Amino acid sequence: MTTWMPDLGRSSGPKYLAIAAALADAIRSGRLKPGDALPPQRELARLIGVDLTTVTRAFNEARRRGLIEASGRRGSYVRAPAPGRSALASAAPLSVDWRMNLPPTAGTLHLAERFAEGYRMLLQAPGAAARLQYQEAGGALPDRVAGAAWLAPRLGALAEDRVVVAAGAQNALAAICRLLLAPGDAVVTGALTFPGMKAVAERFGLRLLPLPGEAGGVDPDGLDALCRLHHPKAVYVMPTMDNPTTVTLDAACRARIAAVASRHGLWVIEDDAYGDLPATSLPAIARTAPDRTWHIASLAKSVSPALRVAYVAVPGTGDGLRLGAEIHAACVMAPPLNAALASHWIGDGSLTDIVAAMRAENRARHAVLAGVLAGHGLAADPEAPHAWLPLPAGRDRETFAATLRQHGLAAVASDAFATVDRPPNAVRLSLGSPADLGALGRVARFIDALLNGTNGPPVALV
Repeated sequence: MTTWMPDLGRSSGPKYLAIAAALADAIRSGRLKPGDALPPQRELARLIGVDLTTVTRAFNEARRRGLIEASGRRGSYVRAPAPGRSALASAAPLSVDWRMNLPPTAGTLHLAERFAEGYRMLLQAPGAAARLQYQEAGGALPDRVAGAAWLAPRLGALAEDRVVVAAGAQNALAAICRLLLAPGDAVVTGALTFPGMKAVAERFGLRLLPLPGEAGGVDPDGLDALCRLHHPKAVYVMPTMDNPTTVTLDAACRARIAAVASRHGLWVIEDDAYGDLPATSLPAIARTAPDRTWHIASLAKSVSPALRVAYVAVPGTGDGLRLGAEIHAACVMAPPLNAALASHWIGDGSLTDIVAAMRAENRARHAVLAGVLAGHGLAADPEAPHAWLPLPAGRDRETFAATLRQHGLAAVASDAFATVDRPPNAVRLSLGSPADLGALGRVARFIDALLNGTNGPPVALV
């Protein structure tokens, strides 16, 4: 019998899923091998301090996934791979887009297990067949109701006919710009802004007007001055944990932006992709200027990019109908099972728990990174999944970012975010890309060595 015992110290969510996930990790890593006998359930429950039913449920889940088997007096043991699975197991791993800001997927979050359990529950529930069909434009009513509930802490009470469900924030952003703007229209942004907004502007022929300065966010006085000079149609702002600079606008600044927008008849496109992550949320611009603001709240950064769901709070009922039609023309609908899973998690409180676990993971990763790089001008919010690192003069940012990517850290040079001709010499770091805290610590020490003058390995540019 093996002495294996799961470490649940940093786990969150249902304990039975944490035990099943730990068992899967041990099998993948080779710590447990086919044929290894597992501890008796009652003994394992005593050792880790849970009740017997929790361990029994965990073992049942592991059996359902084909990880273990049970055989009378022999007890439970690790199952040998099923015939025909070797080709799948040996296939090349899926590639990851290292240009994206990757939220953490550490084993302590148990995201794969949460998704598997959630989808299984949905597909076994009464009326599941309806979720496998086309949904109405703008989102099914239960999903819009759930979205309104999720947005309430930031926006206050919101009627469901002012909520549109989109297939992620980028889908929502493109649809909003198609609806509000015409080729040649000007949109105010920061000197550094979300690359997705740059891509939409290029695709639709929009002009981006950068605000002066590189501090991040949107300065209300600078916005007012640009409005007087250039009469833009909209301003794009990421008010919470700005990507890439990590700046969060305070409540007073948000209120002033709302006032400027109202004074100049300006549309506000409020991309609050990271708005779920702060433990204490700030009132959205849409709460102060609901008639001028299109508020986007995505679940990609607070849960997973696999959950392609974004909620858009629109100024009025008619705006919701028009935006729903734009989304339908582009992609028909958000994935129905994704939307249903998000609604279920909102309803039973699981989404709040998942976001809290993600927040805690971000905090742990921030502590590791800041503990090593604090002396290098690092800009980082403790609850954000990314950080902004200025580089010394003479250090080539593209080469620096490519070197870090080879060491498992998603890093992107400032050029990707710039709306000005001369971007700062800096890179955005994605804290979620390393597998765990140990890997992040190793790459942080590597960065520290590079910034202190140590030459890194040559970068293969092909």
